[in-house]
Amino acid sequence: MIKISFFATVFLAVLFMLSSCNHADSFKITTDRDVKATLVDTPQYFNLRPKLEKDYGYSHAVRIGDDLKISGAVSMNDSGMIVAPGNMEQQMKNCYSDLGKILQHYGYTYDDVVAENIYTTNMADFLKVSGFRNSIYKKQFPTGTWLEVKGLAVKGQLIEIDMEAHKTK
Repeated sequence: MIKISFFATVFLAVLFMLSSCNHADSFKITTDRDVKATLVDTPQYFNLRPKLEKDYGYSHAVRIGDDLKISGAVSMNDSGMIVAPGNMEQQMKNCYSDLGKILQHYGYTYDDVVAENIYTTNMADFLKVSGFRNSIYKKQFPTGTWLEVKGLAVKGQLIEIDMEAHKTK
């Protein structure tokens, strides 16, 4: 008669169960690396003006891994009132101020911005003040699109800027 130790019996039983299971591929050993990758790829949302963003139904930014996507920034205060009505240059500066706060929240700078889209209700006025962007982008300009639109979300908004950034390791 062959004697088998308790541990050998358990080992053989587990081996038999795994080999006879039709879903053996669903068993996966999770490593620290897998856990870290999952945590890094989990979306991290940011609200610059939480109440206002909830009322309108959006998040101002989301970071997934090394990529950051920022919704359009406009010139408004925390109550949703337009700041600098009729003043394209000041509205543009206010947009970049908000965008800078969001970038900084995640540890990014304007050097990390890879795409920027600008929507304006008056392209001619925007072009007159667009040189301000030279003080924002000192290393390189991102890709992007400039569009003249009929209107933006709130009457009186002259410009909206969204962007994407990527952090290189």
